[in-house]
This record gives sequence, C-alpha cells and structure tokens, in this order.
Amino acid sequence: MSKLDRRVQKSQEAIKNAFIQLMSEKNLDQITIQDISDRANVGRRTIYDHYMDKFDLLDKLIEEHINELRKICEAASDLSFAEGNLLWFEYFEHHLPFFSTMLSSKGASVFRHHFLAFVIEELKGEVSVTEGINQGLSKEIILNFFGAAIVEIVEAWLTNGLSEPTQVIAEQVGTLLDRNF
Repeated sequence: MSKLDRRVQKSQEAIKNAFIQLMSEKNLDQITIQDISDRANVGRRTIYDHYMDKFDLLDKLIEEHINELRKICEAASDLSFAEGNLLWFEYFEHHLPFFSTMLSSKGASVFRHHFLAFVIEELKGEVSVTEGINQGLSKEIILNFFGAAIVEIVEAWLTNGLSEPTQVIAEQVGTLLDRNF
C-alpha cells in the first residue's frame, strides 16, 4: 500500500469515526459537513472527495457493516446458530461505537431498517413452513417475528439493557433460533 493510499484510508477512518461520534451526540439533521470536517480534522473537500453528503456517508457506513456481517454468515453457514452467533456478537462488540450509536441514535432508523431487512434475508433459508415445528405457519410472520427479536436483543445488549457477556448472549440467542428453525 502506497503512502497516498494509507493517507486516504486514514482520512476515511477519521471521517467515519467523527461521524459516529457526532451521531451519538446529536440528531443526524443537526450534523453538518463542517461538524464532521472539524471533528475529523480534515478539509470539507476531503469529505466530498469520498461522499456526496452525510446521507451518503451514513449509507456507506451501514453498507460496509452489513457486508461484513454477510461475510460472517457465509463463513458460519455450516455452524449451528449458537456457534455462528458468537462470531456475530464478537463483531458487534468489536465495532461497539458504530452499532450502539446506530441502534440508540434518533437519526439511525435507517440503520435499524437495513439491519432488520438483512437479518430477515439471512433467516429466510432457515425457515420451513412445510414440515417440522413451523408447519402451516406464515413464513413472513416467522421471519418478521424472529428478525425483530434479534434486532431488539442486539440493541438491548449494545445499549446496556442486557448485562450478560458476549458468549452468553450469543449462545442463548442461538439456542432459541436452533429450537425454532
């Protein structure tokens, strides 16, 4: 990686971190590009070199994390829910500032929507309504029920509503999913 590439990467990280910090302090509507520029210690032009506006920055941040979660799901496809969930929850823990801000910030309903859609998409292949425990039930209701439950648990855990350690949360959510799919 060249010196220029490292500098670009460093600027992008500073912009993302500044934006996440600002979102934890105030509503998205109140955040300006100048606020981000000041906090990240980069020029406004640098921000516009990478992002169209703060909404594009938010979309790219969300997309980046959802893509990483998708990769984790693909890597864990042969594992039980309990085992695979540990990988997810460790990722959440490692990126705590992003996820806790996204799930507690008033301006982050867009993240919640993307996250729920992603969870439902990941669960789709696991649900059978033609046989087993869920036979005869509506697949859409099952997916929305468990999708919302997972998003709620992650939110409660990341915003300190649940005090259990990562491993315990991951195993228990996984056990509940293994029992119901």
